[in-house]
Amino acid sequence: MSVVAVLMLGFFAFLILRVSAPNMAPLYTGLSFDDSAAIVSELQSTGIPYELRGEGESILVPRDQITSIRMSLAQDGLPSGGQVGYEIFDQQSTLGATSFVQDVNLVRALEGELARTITSLARVRTARVHLVLPRRELFQRDAQNPTASIAVGVRGTLDAGEIRAIQHLVSSAVEGMSPNMVSIVDDTGRLLAAGGDNTETAMLAQGLEERTLALENRVRTRIEDLLANIVGAGRARVQVSAELDTVRSTRTSETFDPEGQVLRSAQTREQESSSADQVNGGTVTAGDQLPGSTGDANVSGSSDASTTTEETLNYEISSSTETLVNEAGDIKRLSVAVVVDGTYVQDNNGAATYEPRSDEELAQINALVRSAMGFDESRGDIVEVANMQFAERPEVTGLGTSSPGLFDFTRDDLMSAAQMAVTLLIALSLVLFVMRPLIKRVLEPETPMALAPTAKIADQSIQAEPVEPEVHVAPKPAGPPAWLDNAKNQGAEQVRTLETVGNLVQDHPKQAAVIVRDWLHEAA
Repeated sequence: MSVVAVLMLGFFAFLILRVSAPNMAPLYTGLSFDDSAAIVSELQSTGIPYELRGEGESILVPRDQITSIRMSLAQDGLPSGGQVGYEIFDQQSTLGATSFVQDVNLVRALEGELARTITSLARVRTARVHLVLPRRELFQRDAQNPTASIAVGVRGTLDAGEIRAIQHLVSSAVEGMSPNMVSIVDDTGRLLAAGGDNTETAMLAQGLEERTLALENRVRTRIEDLLANIVGAGRARVQVSAELDTVRSTRTSETFDPEGQVLRSAQTREQESSSADQVNGGTVTAGDQLPGSTGDANVSGSSDASTTTEETLNYEISSSTETLVNEAGDIKRLSVAVVVDGTYVQDNNGAATYEPRSDEELAQINALVRSAMGFDESRGDIVEVANMQFAERPEVTGLGTSSPGLFDFTRDDLMSAAQMAVTLLIALSLVLFVMRPLIKRVLEPETPMALAPTAKIADQSIQAEPVEPEVHVAPKPAGPPAWLDNAKNQGAEQVRTLETVGNLVQDHPKQAAVIVRDWLHEAA
């Protein structure tokens, strides 16, 4: 009974401690040792319980205090990600600091702030930034452009768009830096972006690659969304290959229209001329020289007159000048491949039987795909629609759920439910197999034991008054009186009876107590 009582007390003490213990949840994960040490020191100073997991990379605190603890740590600049930001100027005194120290602190602060910003991205786990900010000397004409190198630890892989985003993020924060001057390397040593290539050709090639991927993803998503409403979600696979024109050309043409004549100016000029031949006998008289004399008294000869008309007309002929610039990146050709699963029909036994789709249905799907992709036969677009059975029949899942349902349990909920179930099972086992037999044994009435004949004799000797037993004593020779022998024998018999009763009471205390209780009730 003592062992069982101790076990029960220990079990219920464990239950009370387990129920009263706070529900721990991760405060931060993936921490560096510096951040873990600083956060643990802050939690110890405030008396907040915590747990360390994963060799100090994760810190667990009570779930109901996570928000307040994070706000308190953010006020102190924790976690810092192992980087020093602009708070370096708050921690150090600028009195007596040289310009070199100030420049170094500025670079450190800028690197730390950029690393924190990059780490805030979803797929970036850790980041380290190194900046090279050339210092322009006096009387130096040419200035060297700043560069940056970034080492990131990622979750999965980064696509081209995310890499370009990091490059533009860093270049925009540093004056005079170009995005192509930012080098990015992941934690496996793979080069994600090579810096130093700032030529127009490199920028154009990178832009064309991003545009190609974006076009393929856009067309694939559009077609898959269309087919999901027809054949079902996950019942169609689409692959798009886009070929873009990488040639940038400029063409200028000038066209004249002879039918579109317009009179611009007109000029007319008329000229008259006359000439005469005179004959006077070859003499000149004094009368010819007098004023008012016509001088033709004795004149004889011939005259000539002419008129000239000149007209100049200026016409403008309509003309058009066309300059056509073909930028690189135009769609040159699209190739789309679509694989559609068939239908499944339940037979009489309840088994699903695969049936291919009809040619008419495939033709309709082909027409829809052509319309969705913007099919152009003149540029050589290709569309292939095939009906094939998938290796695994896809499961149709609900789409568009905005919040978890009633039975959408998380991992923490399942672990808590399992702990409660185990605890309840142990409690029921203790109640049914330990406490229940003990209580039943204590409460059930005691039945008197059947006593041996000697016990019956003892019982009768206790209930009735002592009766002198009949003792047959063999005749003895003359000696002590007979009454003395009888008294001795009677005393010995009573001693034996008392010894028998004592032994019975010692061996069966409960039955003896029941007999005494019965005697008390009978006497009453």
